[in-house]
Amino acid sequence: FALKEGWSEDLKMHTEHLGMASIPVSTLPHGQELEFSVLVGKVTFLLFLCVGFCSKDLDVRLGFNLSRGEQQFLLRRKEKSSKALKKVLKLSKAPLKKEVPTVAVVSSGGGVRAMTAFYGNLLGLQQLYLLDTLTYLCGISGSTWCLCRLFEDPHWSHKDLQETISIARQFVTSSKARAFSAEQLVYYFQQLWLLEKEGRNVTLTDLWGLIIEYFLHQKENPWRLSDQQAAVRWGQNPYPIYAAINVRPNVDSSMFAEWCEFTPYELGIHKYGAFIHTEDFGSKFFMGLLRERHPEPRVSFLQGVWSSAFAANLEEIWKEVVSSKVDFLDSLKAAIKSLHTSSFETRMVMPEGAISSLFQDFSKYRFSSGQNVNYMRGLYLHKDYLKAKEFVAWKGTQLDALPNHLTPMEDNLYLIDGSFSINSPFHLVLHQKRDVDVILSFNYSWEAPFEVLHKNEKYCEEREIPFPHIVISEKDKQNPKECYMFIDAENPKAPIVLHFPLVNNTFQKCKAPGVVRETEEEKSSGKFAVHGETSPYYTMNFTYQPAEFDQLLELCRYNIVNNKDAIFKALALGMKRRALKSKGE
Repeated sequence: FALKEGWSEDLKMHTEHLGMASIPVSTLPHGQELEFSVLVGKVTFLLFLCVGFCSKDLDVRLGFNLSRGEQQFLLRRKEKSSKALKKVLKLSKAPLKKEVPTVAVVSSGGGVRAMTAFYGNLLGLQQLYLLDTLTYLCGISGSTWCLCRLFEDPHWSHKDLQETISIARQFVTSSKARAFSAEQLVYYFQQLWLLEKEGRNVTLTDLWGLIIEYFLHQKENPWRLSDQQAAVRWGQNPYPIYAAINVRPNVDSSMFAEWCEFTPYELGIHKYGAFIHTEDFGSKFFMGLLRERHPEPRVSFLQGVWSSAFAANLEEIWKEVVSSKVDFLDSLKAAIKSLHTSSFETRMVMPEGAISSLFQDFSKYRFSSGQNVNYMRGLYLHKDYLKAKEFVAWKGTQLDALPNHLTPMEDNLYLIDGSFSINSPFHLVLHQKRDVDVILSFNYSWEAPFEVLHKNEKYCEEREIPFPHIVISEKDKQNPKECYMFIDAENPKAPIVLHFPLVNNTFQKCKAPGVVRETEEEKSSGKFAVHGETSPYYTMNFTYQPAEFDQLLELCRYNIVNNKDAIFKALALGMKRRALKSKGE
């Protein structure tokens, strides 16, 4: 503002005078923060000076290394993976830690279809004794619903997954009509009001998170993401990574999107090398310092962000899950009336407030993003950023062209469902420090079984990230197989990718690998549409019949078990590549 008004010299003179009169820096305590008021003309400038700070003193971690919690996890996980590889590959001895490949699973979005299918894939891996060979589980959108439920149990991968799956089945096959009852609307009002009272910017994604909470739990879910540290502290389970993207208002996500990762220990945007503790998400930072702490949000609200593609049109969800006999406006009026007479706190009803407007405009919303205070605000992260290998400008846009256009200069982060960019979180496991050798890609898309591969290949080419070339024949495009392996034979740094499209191929003929269906009942249970107009697994459907849930689950379990040879081969090749890497180091 001072530069714009031509006051730069005047301001410089005043600040220089102030500096001359101030206490010598050498006499100040380390980390002392000073505040100065400078009067220039009729305008008072408030200046802050932080003395003696270096990056290790900040509350924002700056750098491209993995968090300390993840590094400790990897050391412990390698031991368990080594024993698991010895067993499944029938090795004479357990491989050394440096020979153990890093194996990541990436799963796409797709609502309840993705959640159910992901359970089936993981069940197949468990039955092949492969869960302990996995290092990372990375989910996007509906896949995160499965991950969050699993990681509520600190030892889930060493228990029969059927028990957790039966709970998910119960909620998926139950009616969702009560999600918009007067009683639930009262609950939503209360929860959103509490968020607003804490200083949060309440958006439609927060409402959607509460609706997901009901769909998956039918009660308040107290879990927070940092609680999942108990499930990875000793390396007993794979490490979960949840994906979102940061976008700009009024800019298409295909033109600008920055991947943001959420883990039990930290969250951040790798592009800038800036991370904060998971417990501090939603708190206010400035210049890398925690200025105002807020309670960590429940994981339900994070799920609202991670799967906000559905929040783009809650009206459609309303039409799908609520009987035509139930009227939304009547329920809303009843909820408001209940709040006026409730003993909770009558002043929480704010007819002209943000929450009331949110509900009143319920049917008009077409898109919304989580609006969160930018934890990077005030940080000077753009010095020589174009020369830094880790920082890669988004191609085809001017938003990265100038430092004052970068995200650290923004007041807020606008976090949305990562599927608006690429419907599979490959990028998060391709972090150079994670050094992944094998990727199992579970794709739950309907009409584009290979789209995520092609998009990610292009993404990696633009950023010089090693990734195998993806070639799909016309025959396979028309009739996809259950499993594909992609390898870059000339570059051992490129991961081996096993891709599993969601297809009902040999499962129609076989009830188990090599076991042909014989009876009419067996044949009938195998012939069902995974895609198309007659399929019940369309993305906006949140309620399945019990048989529909069981069929999809069993199909995805079967597709893993039926391709165990390909998985074992990928693991063996991964070990060889890891050995080559260790020699090169």
